[in-house]
Order: sequence, then structure tokens, then C-alpha cells
Amino acid sequence: MNFFDLCAACGRGIGRCFAALGRLLTRMTRLTFHYWWLVITIVLLAAAASLYYTRCENQTYKMNAVALLNGPSIQQFEQAFAPLRSNHMIPEGAAIKPFIVEQKARVFDTFRVIDCLHDGEADFIDFKQKIYPTDTVNVQMSDRLCLQFRIKARNLGLVPEIEQSLLDFLNGNAPMQQSYATYLANLKEEVAFNHSQAQKLDSLTSNYYFYNASSAQPMNYSGNGVNFYGDRRIRLFLKEIYEQREVLQQGDYRLQLATAPVVLENHFAMDPKPVNGRLKMLIIFLLLGWCSGCIAAELIDQRKAIYAWLKR
Repeated sequence: MNFFDLCAACGRGIGRCFAALGRLLTRMTRLTFHYWWLVITIVLLAAAASLYYTRCENQTYKMNAVALLNGPSIQQFEQAFAPLRSNHMIPEGAAIKPFIVEQKARVFDTFRVIDCLHDGEADFIDFKQKIYPTDTVNVQMSDRLCLQFRIKARNLGLVPEIEQSLLDFLNGNAPMQQSYATYLANLKEEVAFNHSQAQKLDSLTSNYYFYNASSAQPMNYSGNGVNFYGDRRIRLFLKEIYEQREVLQQGDYRLQLATAPVVLENHFAMDPKPVNGRLKMLIIFLLLGWCSGCIAAELIDQRKAIYAWLKR
């Protein structure tokens, strides 16, 4: 079989699938016409079930928050998060377990945070999971992840408790605590070094711009009745001071946030679009009701053949 024979075989297979689908729809249309009373009854019951399922207090929402990893890697975090995703191997004393057992918080998941400008700032979250690590334009950040779980509208008041219990469960992981301790020690050394370098640069600027290096006294230059203090032939390190100040602020900000292995940049926020939206679920339930009604009509239409087959 060559390539053209393979393409022809695939085309014939696809054609047969479409033909079978057409015959099925035709058969379902005929059954709907002959047993309209049965099909319509089941469809109405499905619509009523959809409206009951999507009532306000039963609607499910997605809760999202961006987590900052202070030391732990993505792999370490995923290993610690795996019990929540699978609902297995959760310790008995974990504060998050009652919420999971009682289905008050469910479908835990994580999504990568994308940095498009390579500036260390989060730009968007890859909810569709279509960005690959080899993408050099959209870079997956190594110190941030988006956490998500689902909760029903009647349980929205429990979100702060779920958030705190989730953080306690993740921060209690031993490997993550070890990575955090190493990260915190290195960060403190880095911040102390940045402060010392800023003081040295400030001292260097003061000595060479405002004072004579030999006498360490202010130099007075007079001309036309105007006094100038400092040697204006020495260039001011203004650019270096601003760069060092920016580095210093970033280090202080990271140290301020590094209070635990995992911290949330923002509290869990609700996605305004419910998972079980009324229109979407109504369409799904109507299609299921129509299919169920056609199956019931087919059983009634073939009742004699089924009865004869059972008597054999």
C-alpha cells in the first residue's frame, strides 16, 4: 500500500463515518416524529433537571490565585500538590482534608504563569496549557504558579479558611522547607551585600564629587560672584546610583515576601463565569434528553423483536 492508497482508504473511512452519522440522525428524526409524546416528555424532564442543577446556590465557580515560590522548584511544588489533585494520600491531620472529603473544595489544579517580556513580571496565565517550555517568546516562570480549585456558590464564605488550610498544607512539606531555608539565607546575604554596595557607592560619590581627595575638604570655585562647591570635572555616578537603588528595592521586596516557602501574591479570586452555566447546561441536558428519548422510542419500536429474541 502506497501513500495514495492510504489516503484513499482514510477518505473512504471518513465518508462511511459521515454516512453512518447521517443514517443515525435520520433514524432519530423518524423516532421523534412517531413517538413525539415520549421524546418530548423526556426532553422536558431533562430541561427541568438542568434548571434544578444550575440553581444559584448549586452553581460552581473557579477560584484562582498566583502563588510565589520562595526557594522550592516547580517539581517540588507539584509533588507536594499531587495529593490535592488526586484526593489521595492526604494526611489525616491536614486542615484541608475536611473540605476535600465533604466536597466543599474540589478539582484542584495548577497552571503555569507566562512572562512575555523576560522582565520577571507575570503577563498572563496559561489556562489552556498550550505554552511549551521550549517557547522562547512566552517563557514559563520558575517561581510562580497559578492555583485553582472549584467551589459551589453556597460555600463561598469558606474561601478564606480553605486558602489558609491550603497554604498550611503546602508549607508543611519538608523538602520545600529545606529549599526555603537555603533560599532565605542566600537572599539575606544578597540584600546585605546590596546595602553595603549602595553605601560604598554613596561614599564614593560624596568623596570625589564634593571633596578634594587629598584634603577631604569642600573645594570652593568662585567666578563672577558665583560660588561652586565640588570639583565639577569629576563625573557624578547618577546612573549607577539609580541602578543600584533599583536592585536594592527589588531585593528588599523579595525579602519582604519571603515569609514562607509558598505565599500568595493575591487572595483567591472568583471567576465570574460559573462552570455549570445555565445556558450551557441547558443545551447539554436537552441533547442528552433527546438522545435518551430516541433510545426509549427505539426500544418501544423494536419491542416485538426484542421479545422474540428473549424467548429464544
